[in-house]
Amino acid sequence: MTTCISPKGRNRTFGERIGQGQTAEEALAATESVVEGVATCQSVVSLAGRHNIEMPITQAVYQVLFKSKPVHEAIADLMKRKLKAE
Repeated sequence: MTTCISPKGRNRTFGERIGQGQTAEEALAATESVVEGVATCQSVVSLAGRHNIEMPITQAVYQVLFKSKPVHEAIADLMKRKLKAE
């Protein structure tokens, strides 16, 4: 939890770098320790695909990290989704 909410947390810092326009490669290179959220995102997308589970936020993060999708496009696509009970 600390790595997500602490201003010095590696996952949070990585995410802030992505939000500021760095690529995943640049943000990882600027981080001295392991950012386990990156590998976890990849694993979760793979697992969700095998079990046919829809995970739009995780998929959007995956697209940003591994497919070079601009953050603003990922957010716009999420906001365009039809409302439904989840």
